[in-house]
Amino acid sequence: MLAEMTIDVPFELPAALEAHEPAEVRGRGRDDVRLLVTSGSEGRASHARFNELPQMLSRGDLLVLNVSATIPAALPARAGSGRTFTLNLSTRLPGGLCVVEPRGYEPSPGENASLPGGASAAFLTRYRRSRRLWIARIDSIVNLLAYVSHWGKPIAYRHVRGEWPVDAYQNVYAVEPGSAEMPSAGRPITPALIVRLREAGIGMASIVLHAGVSSPERDEPPYEEYFSVPHETAAAVAAARSAERRVIAVGTTAVRALESASDGAGRIVASQGWTDLVITPERGVRFVDGMLTGFHEPRSTHLALLETLAGRTHVRRAYDAALKGGYLWHEFGDSHLLMKDEGGFTPS
Repeated sequence: MLAEMTIDVPFELPAALEAHEPAEVRGRGRDDVRLLVTSGSEGRASHARFNELPQMLSRGDLLVLNVSATIPAALPARAGSGRTFTLNLSTRLPGGLCVVEPRGYEPSPGENASLPGGASAAFLTRYRRSRRLWIARIDSIVNLLAYVSHWGKPIAYRHVRGEWPVDAYQNVYAVEPGSAEMPSAGRPITPALIVRLREAGIGMASIVLHAGVSSPERDEPPYEEYFSVPHETAAAVAAARSAERRVIAVGTTAVRALESASDGAGRIVASQGWTDLVITPERGVRFVDGMLTGFHEPRSTHLALLETLAGRTHVRRAYDAALKGGYLWHEFGDSHLLMKDEGGFTPS
């Protein structure tokens, strides 16, 4: 099943192309990153700066932003044996349960771990078929968001140098706390850039998808995540499609939310709930004509989504251009504006 959800874009990611710190530390600001723009069935590439985004789009285009805010979801934990590890809270479930990742530790069903402030986590069972995610009951916590705000840190991986506050992992337009990891495609967007986009006639709409820990980057399919597509956004997308104006999702999370908000007739409708939708070329996309995203690792399910949107040849040539051009990977890295072949537009 996994082979069907991934795309073979054979490359090795050189360590030199890993972004180790936020763009504002490396340069002049969040939007001081590079932007690879690819379009057409052959993946024609041009190189720009992210602050040139308004010039890369057309009046009437609609950007769809994920306004989920990142929470400091990494907690110090101690097993009964005394061993310490990091417990990453991924996704809140009903009934006081959470999907969690005991990073670097293998618990047993029924085992308890101590958390700061007198709280604890009881590991109940593995989550689905995951090799590393568990369903856990978090005890002695009244308000989980308040608790992690006090005791937690942002989830960070080995490519990140130093510790950065949660604000560094936050999109400037984020308003609804809930993502364990930043929906990072929108990170380079600044308030000033939003003003310029609006002045250029670019529309904006919002969705929510609370991103969990990055299992798609570990050869695992996406798991259930909460999403919401409000009526205003569904109407804006439907109007853009009807008028043959382009809908551009900011990040894979925005694509998954929009594509999950489909009725039986294939129309976009206001929706909320849980989605584990995997977007593949066999499934296709209905509501998106382009995507603003970062660069993804080999065999990531994100690459299958890119292939669905633009085609395998396009994605391969885009990634060849990114590697040859020295673009930076990961959440603090450079950006990619990926557009369908304009000749292939078909309104729903």
